[in-house]
Amino acid sequence: MSATTTKHQRRMTRTLYLFILLFSNQVWAQAVSKSSPPFTARLMNIEAAANTTFNYNTKLKNVAPVSRVFQLFAGLPAGWNANFKVEGMSVTSVNIDSGRTADITIEIVPTLDTKPGKYEIPVTALVGTDSLKLNLEAVIKGTYGVTLTTPTGKLSEEVTEGSTKELQLVIKNTGTIPLDNLDLSAQNPSQWQLTFAPTKILHLEPGADTTIVATLQVPDKTLAGDYMTNVTIRNNNANAKADFRITVKTSVLTGWLGLVIILIALGAVYFLIRKYGRR
Repeated sequence: MSATTTKHQRRMTRTLYLFILLFSNQVWAQAVSKSSPPFTARLMNIEAAANTTFNYNTKLKNVAPVSRVFQLFAGLPAGWNANFKVEGMSVTSVNIDSGRTADITIEIVPTLDTKPGKYEIPVTALVGTDSLKLNLEAVIKGTYGVTLTTPTGKLSEEVTEGSTKELQLVIKNTGTIPLDNLDLSAQNPSQWQLTFAPTKILHLEPGADTTIVATLQVPDKTLAGDYMTNVTIRNNNANAKADFRITVKTSVLTGWLGLVIILIALGAVYFLIRKYGRR
């Protein structure tokens, strides 16, 4: 047998081996993909408001016999944004070893003016000429929104030290979705108290508003001046804050007592001067 014939046989053998290897890998990959899709999501369809972030928890498996780098893409409506995260880090691609699976969080952010409806979001993991597709759905049901103000819009009040002051607060649902279980809270200067009646709004329809009475108690002997008290309205979906400037004035009684003390002091000085000053 000539050397040329031997080389030709070896070449044919290697070619046949590579063909069998590629064919078997392809069959294996197809079998794996049929039994368990390589690109899946825990929730394919999520319903939320337009001013929230849609979070999809997905898994991407590399069924190839070698490590592969997958490029990640999302088809979005105009103005929307997508962010892919692996182990809390934002990525545009992910390297996955053979037979391993990567957990990928896909964050979808719609525009605030997105109309209610169902939106298809095709997601692609691309590697070479191969692509794995995942069809997600985002159902927009409206927007959440709330404001906190007063009937006149004025956020400043005057109060006398040691007294109480009632503040009227107007809470309005500015979104298109009803709001439930809105809680009121306040941050006040030390020893001040601000109570609400009622303390919670159980339900507020879109476009509707309600008035809450807040009673402010300023302690005795509070120094005259300007103070800030912050009121917050919130639930799991919306929140608003109003900063009130409270001007504390000294009471009339305190003023008269101060004047009497000054007059007594001046009288005592005058008496001492008359009695001992000319000796």
